[in-house]
Amino acid sequence: MDPCPYIRILIGNLAIKSPAATRPSFSGQVHPSTSPPCFCKINFKDFKSSDSDRVHQYATVPLVSQNADDSSYPQSLAASFDLSKPQIEKLLKSNSKTRLLKISVYTGRRITSSCGFNTAKLLGKISVPLDISMAESRACMFQNGWVPLGESKKKESSKQLLHLTVRAEPDPRFVFRFDGEPECSPQVFQIQGNVKQPVFTCKFSFRDRNFASRSSVSEQSNSRSWRKGWSITVHDLSGSPVAAASMVTPFVPSPGSHRVSRSNPGAWLILQPGGDGTWKPWGRLEAWREQNRSDSVGYRFDVLPDTAEPVTLAGSTISSQNGGKFTIDVTSGVTPVNTPHGSWDLGSGSRSRPGSGTGSEFGLDQQCLYKGFVMSATVDGEGKLSKPEVEVGVKHVTCTEDAAAFVALAAAMDLSLDACKLFSQKLRKELRQ
Repeated sequence: MDPCPYIRILIGNLAIKSPAATRPSFSGQVHPSTSPPCFCKINFKDFKSSDSDRVHQYATVPLVSQNADDSSYPQSLAASFDLSKPQIEKLLKSNSKTRLLKISVYTGRRITSSCGFNTAKLLGKISVPLDISMAESRACMFQNGWVPLGESKKKESSKQLLHLTVRAEPDPRFVFRFDGEPECSPQVFQIQGNVKQPVFTCKFSFRDRNFASRSSVSEQSNSRSWRKGWSITVHDLSGSPVAAASMVTPFVPSPGSHRVSRSNPGAWLILQPGGDGTWKPWGRLEAWREQNRSDSVGYRFDVLPDTAEPVTLAGSTISSQNGGKFTIDVTSGVTPVNTPHGSWDLGSGSRSRPGSGTGSEFGLDQQCLYKGFVMSATVDGEGKLSKPEVEVGVKHVTCTEDAAAFVALAAAMDLSLDACKLFSQKLRKELRQ
């Protein structure tokens, strides 16, 4: 299998250092102890994405003391942009090969509305030129350090400083696309440019009828136990099973509602061949319907190492109406914190020397099992024809079974939107036994 070229632009290690101001609200400066929180809007000029949220990305910017050491900034990833081969070629064919990464820093709280920022105050803007052609073959550092923020006419002692790290690196990926909805037992093609070739087949099936009898009383009283027993097996072209996803905890409504609750989520076990016709668990995916956001499905994915405790790699929400992207991205640290784009912002990991490997500038724990971009999969909303497209980082695929496990995980995530559908609504016939 040949991968597709990708370039990854990483932005992180943000911090503001501001001179002490007795009246910060009038001076336009910020003070760590008295000022409201700061955030920034990050925009990569001319970058186009099918996901509008990824064109303009937002991140909080912590304040550090003016007397703090220059290396005291928090090490964490703030944003990233992923460029596919067509996007790279389009940028390189344009008049200017150098593109600008623009960062606007605000103080106050971000309020999203059609009017834009109605309470936030602009502190300043900076631009970082990026030569994309340099990053096609090697990692490149475009900015790493403190830069003046705001008007350049101010005295050096009164300038606010922004710490910023911007780097780009080649990040090749395998791309797979389902030729139909997972519940229709489709083929899965590998995509490389305009060329696609079959690599897997999927077999959707219902588990044994006794599966429903093991569910809760609330599920049985609902009289729709046929919703719960699903599995999908991925085969290679020779017909050998190379991965599977199977429901191990039923998706049942919480008492007195039609909703799968977060306190009692449904779960899938992602399996790989273990030899002698057996299966071994590789990961566990949990999903539920958010209580306060009825159109959102929450999820959590844990990888299950053979000799260690489960490690949470992803957790966020996806719109049940509009769909979104399921993403596993371990570019910084080890402490899971929910982020709006479906990946973990892991910002408290051990620090490493700059340049010591992928993600090391953003606090990546070198002992982490998975590093950098791991995978992403498209998830379509309810009532839409779903043909998931899966991207997997090359460094996480050592054999066919590895790629198949990510394909099975993508299928399980897609099916979870159906499993978390309100129990007052009827499922499609392909999902009913």
